[in-house]
Amino acid sequence: MISRVYRATLFALYQLCIVIGIVAMPLAIAARQAGFTLPIHRLLSNVEQAYETAQPR
Repeated sequence: MISRVYRATLFALYQLCIVIGIVAMPLAIAARQAGFTLPIHRLLSNVEQAYETAQPR
């Protein structure tokens, strides 16, 4: 039961990170033109990896 809640929470967090990435895209484009990048891709890949690792085999 706890693992189901954990997986559901990770899935919700993953979806939230995707939405944040989409919403922040204009800011990310402006930041890249200014010379630095936002680390949203690292956050998304870390959450994705945690979600995939939590999947039952």
